[in-house]
Amino acid sequence: MPDHAPQPVDRQLPTDEARDLISLVRDIAQREIAPKAAEEEDAGRFPREVFALLSESGLLGLPYSSDHGGGDQPYEVYLQVLEELAAARLTVGLGVSVHTLSCHALASYGTKEQQAEHLPAMLGGGLLGAYCLSEPASGSDAASLRTKAVRDGDEWVLTGTKAWITHGGIADFYTVMARTGEEGPRGITAFLAPGDAAGLNASAPERKMGMKGSPTAQINFDGVRLDAGRRIGEEGQGFAIALSALDSGRLGIAACAIGLAQAALDEAVAYATGRRQFGRPISDFQGLRFLLADMATQIEAGRALYLAAARLRDAGRPFAKQAAMAKLLCTDAAMKVTTDAVQVLGGYGYTADFPVERYMREAKVLQIVEGTNQIQRMVIARHLAGPETH
Repeated sequence: MPDHAPQPVDRQLPTDEARDLISLVRDIAQREIAPKAAEEEDAGRFPREVFALLSESGLLGLPYSSDHGGGDQPYEVYLQVLEELAAARLTVGLGVSVHTLSCHALASYGTKEQQAEHLPAMLGGGLLGAYCLSEPASGSDAASLRTKAVRDGDEWVLTGTKAWITHGGIADFYTVMARTGEEGPRGITAFLAPGDAAGLNASAPERKMGMKGSPTAQINFDGVRLDAGRRIGEEGQGFAIALSALDSGRLGIAACAIGLAQAALDEAVAYATGRRQFGRPISDFQGLRFLLADMATQIEAGRALYLAAARLRDAGRPFAKQAAMAKLLCTDAAMKVTTDAVQVLGGYGYTADFPVERYMREAKVLQIVEGTNQIQRMVIARHLAGPETH
């Protein structure tokens, strides 16, 4: 073991409870997640038993109210839990982030009766959620979605197809945005659909360059009937609900990106301090030392930015601009850091014998999901200069 083996991240946490929580997460990550990550990603296996353990441990509802089985944790703490999970395996960290995103609509906009009926199982009952906004022809232009919901007596009938759905085909519930009225954002309404609803089915999972253990699939709604009590919020409020969820979800992606980047840096440092060339560790050479320093600096900057945005959210202040900035900076940093980690390992970095090639493949999707980084730049610019003129 090299003298300068990577150490756990020294976190600034607000309470003793939060410190105990991080210790629990690290223990689960080291025992149950990291040892199987490479093999299961290579095999394309989703670790459902890990999510069952996380649910039993109270880790699937951390930022939500304990009144319905949540953990009452601020986003500042929840995001650092995500970072730890993503460092062990991105499929798990991102999966927890998506599940949390899927619970947002009901937790924030549902009636008290709806919350009492559904949230306990969603937050701590072993269920797994998915979030359905994008469609084959409406990705970045989400307001143009075509999936329809038509009222039929005391039921809503959903028809259409959603695309790029994380946990598609294995989720127990789907938060779905569907068109109930006019074209554009004002005609969209949110619904909560059970995963076993008649007429709801998943296409074959997408074949991806990374995140192979996390199923991504189209979800087809073929006349899916939902009782009226599964509409979330008011008719026409769905797009506002979706954007509200994405502001928080982007912070989750940012935290996952930093976790992945941290894992890549740790691997690069361990390799560089242990590998010897020309009679000394390669970490003695200035070219590599500076590369490692730049990697570490990008990670610290990203972590500081997502935590600053989280603290704004926790204080009840506007944070949409900072969430977009965090998602942009952290995911770009993850792409750069993982690429540099491959370079540090040289030829070994290009092989599947070391995890950095997987980290590099996984990092790419983080620049795309929950709003591409080009969309994040548009969001930030609108906060600075107002909406575009046409």
